[in-house]
Amino acid sequence: MKTRYINWFFVAALAMMGCLMTACEDQPDKYEIADGVPTLKYVRSPLPEEADSLLVGAYLGNTVCLVGDNLRSIYELYFNDQKATLNTSYMTDHTILVDIPKNIPEEVTNKIYMVTKSGAKVDFDFNVMVPAPVVSSMSCEYAPVGSEAVLYGDYFVDDPNVPLTISMPGDITVEGEQITSITKTAVKFIVPEGAVQGNIRVKSIYGTGQSVFQYKDTRNILFDWDGKYEGALAAENSWRNGDNKKEGQILTSIPPIDDKYMVLGPASLTGDQWNNISENYFMMYWPDRNATEGCVPLYNLPQFKEMLENYEIKELALKFEVYIPTSNPWMAVGLQIMFTSLDEVSMQNQHNDYIYGEGKEPRGIWIPWEETGSYDTGDQWVTVTLKMSEFNKQLSGVASETEFTKERLAGLSIFLRGGGVDGKECEPIICMDNIRVVPVE
Repeated sequence: MKTRYINWFFVAALAMMGCLMTACEDQPDKYEIADGVPTLKYVRSPLPEEADSLLVGAYLGNTVCLVGDNLRSIYELYFNDQKATLNTSYMTDHTILVDIPKNIPEEVTNKIYMVTKSGAKVDFDFNVMVPAPVVSSMSCEYAPVGSEAVLYGDYFVDDPNVPLTISMPGDITVEGEQITSITKTAVKFIVPEGAVQGNIRVKSIYGTGQSVFQYKDTRNILFDWDGKYEGALAAENSWRNGDNKKEGQILTSIPPIDDKYMVLGPASLTGDQWNNISENYFMMYWPDRNATEGCVPLYNLPQFKEMLENYEIKELALKFEVYIPTSNPWMAVGLQIMFTSLDEVSMQNQHNDYIYGEGKEPRGIWIPWEETGSYDTGDQWVTVTLKMSEFNKQLSGVASETEFTKERLAGLSIFLRGGGVDGKECEPIICMDNIRVVPVE
């Protein structure tokens, strides 16, 4: 029995070729439902190179190939009590390519049901398996003890006989009333006392899944504004040196998530402007190419240097914690996050190209307010993850023609402007902490 996950879109072309190898008829120009009842002989892998691999079961979401006779008589198809989506482009008299529904069945019969247009039903023994929990992300990776946090992912199944549990790093089990809500894709829980840095595991009746991310992640923190972590920097050598962008703050209205943090704003912000008012919304780190300590290029920080030797750009993500109060929501332009090479960290370049100019060099742009028109974090800290593979935009939001390479990871500029959106006048406060680059794959 195969346990590999097979993605339909990835194998569609090859899979169809493989199914047609089983002496099936040519698909007619116009699909028509056949009379009679179907006969299902076996189920196999959709991959041509695994055509001889017969399946007695597969996981939710997998693509399988049904092989038999008169299969065009199938009008509806069910795995247990969950209806599958049929694509007539991949149905012949002898083969059908179909994705097993991702929904967890309410009634488990371990059968495939084939229903004809006349209502006749034919069943076939087949075991649909539910995967172990997938732990993809956390609402706030620095969620404090006693607060409610959310794990996002899939297949969070709370069986009455085998209740779902969460294992926090430090050998601490979260269970019972400590878990406040469970759905298939999200689990809310109270962060327990004694949890330390590390991966989080979720256990269900179907197995155990572990996060790639780490709770209280201190790996490769580039900026923390209080120098708590080895290698972390303040925003030294920033334009407007000595203001709160360098030193960090703790506002009376915004509790810290991890001591001091950077504050952007507030000031009146409208559309794609850049003027002395909107200069409240930027931080720029310009390293000294000759520095061996202090204001060094980011890629020379020990943790970052080691990470870049072991991972490609596409395997990394920029992460940070952010707090945007409900009293000062964000409703205009995008947050530009731009890594810069040593040749680009000069006042002339920063002004003429990145800010005032066309801004063609690659960067990431975060615009969480775009769909709803307004964004805040609900008066709490949340974790933001931006894949480095998506740092391929110009200032305007269109694709950059310049490749993002590791040489660009020397300096860092963060500012509000452009992104291809305008929005409406606002005075947002954007607090950021623990800017880091970590593996995500």
